[in-house]
Amino acid sequence: MDLTRAKIRDLRKMLDSGEISATELCKEYLDKIEEKDKSLLSYITVTKDEAMKTAENAQKIINEGKASALTGIPLAIKDNICTDGVKTTCASNMLGNFIPPYNATVIEKLNAEGYVLLGKTSMDEFAMGGSTQTSAFAKTKNPYDLERVPGGSSGGSAAAVAASLAPAALGSDTGGSIRQPASFCGVTGIKPTYGRVSRYGLVAFASSLDQIGPIANDARDCAILLNAICGGDRHDATSAKIDTPDFTEKLGQPIKGMKIALPKEFYDGVDDTVRACVTDAAKELEKHGATLVECSMPGLKYAIPAYYLIACAEAASNLSRFDGIKYGYRGEGRTYNELIIDSRNKGFGEEVKRRILLGNYALSSGYYDAYYKKALALKQEIIKEYSDIFEQADVILTPTAPTPAYKIGAQDNDPVKMYLADICTVTVNIAGLPGISTTCGYTADAGLPIGMSVIGKRFDEQTILQVADAFEQGFVPVAPKF
Repeated sequence: MDLTRAKIRDLRKMLDSGEISATELCKEYLDKIEEKDKSLLSYITVTKDEAMKTAENAQKIINEGKASALTGIPLAIKDNICTDGVKTTCASNMLGNFIPPYNATVIEKLNAEGYVLLGKTSMDEFAMGGSTQTSAFAKTKNPYDLERVPGGSSGGSAAAVAASLAPAALGSDTGGSIRQPASFCGVTGIKPTYGRVSRYGLVAFASSLDQIGPIANDARDCAILLNAICGGDRHDATSAKIDTPDFTEKLGQPIKGMKIALPKEFYDGVDDTVRACVTDAAKELEKHGATLVECSMPGLKYAIPAYYLIACAEAASNLSRFDGIKYGYRGEGRTYNELIIDSRNKGFGEEVKRRILLGNYALSSGYYDAYYKKALALKQEIIKEYSDIFEQADVILTPTAPTPAYKIGAQDNDPVKMYLADICTVTVNIAGLPGISTTCGYTADAGLPIGMSVIGKRFDEQTILQVADAFEQGFVPVAPKF
């Protein structure tokens, strides 16, 4: 049996029964990473020695009968989540040698569970991109076709899970960065409600949109991880100070009588195969007793400009701290200005520079009202439209991305095309809602995965997990040949 293809809950049973040890399991993954990741490039840093030591300690806890849900379970962590003593680069030359002196709150929570850190996964630089090709260190490939992108920005995490180089991983989602790579790589990823998971220790991109979440092989494993990482945090004023439910509680419950909305605008302009697969998935959920509700979201046509104005404005503000003096790569220069210019020019990649320029332009005194302020008004309109839909439905079903994974390099010279590809995901971040992507089909010619997204009401992750799980129970996934 290939242990690396097992679900978290199955690994838990094997560890607790003594069928395998935590060290044996850890070594299985490390050996596979060493063998396979040279061509996939899903990891930036592999913590081999530390992982084995942690696994030994986890085994002691298991032997004492004190294991938690994730004790001894190996996981991968996106490289923009701070890990004490382990390099955290954000896939950027700006932070190429940065070793955090503290853990992100989610890492502290995982440490309390006794998890095993396999390593830090690649991503688009500072989480800005949808391909993981803007990474300065590891341009990850798609396990289903090494000539295609894995999606982004959490492409390393999604590819690692899809290729069985980790049973699950953490990613971050600012405009679809968990859900889109989950769709491209044929795995399941959930973006929780804004505030459900602490952002303390997550290197900020756009602070009003960022959220950490899990990527795993199915909704049930995502729920297990969510149980471990959610909760209010005194270090993060935006984290919600509300009780965390058991996210596994509704799994397996029937969805009969549930109303599922299908906003027509999400299905316009998407690839024919994508539309057909998601529509078929909706009909399958209808067979489970759910009622399909047709509806409209006219504000979707403004979503991309609103999102990129808000995200880039916040990115420009957040990344201003990286000047080569207080933080980040230090360049050369005879004067203060020359030093900053050289540091930022060499430290940041082209896409990050582009977004900083866009953000500073939108925030400049002559254009603030014309651009940024209008984007904030559109945000409120999108929130209202979602609220109106949820008055007549329990969840919303949409495609996750308008196309399957595209060829590496296909959008290198057309950033606008790359931005427009986020149309199906960005509104969830703008409205602060939870959303989960799971595989609903494959292309006939190349066998590429296609994802569907279930969007829920604020803090109702339980229901979207329930719906995704109901679909997954009747769906047979196809593993990559990688």
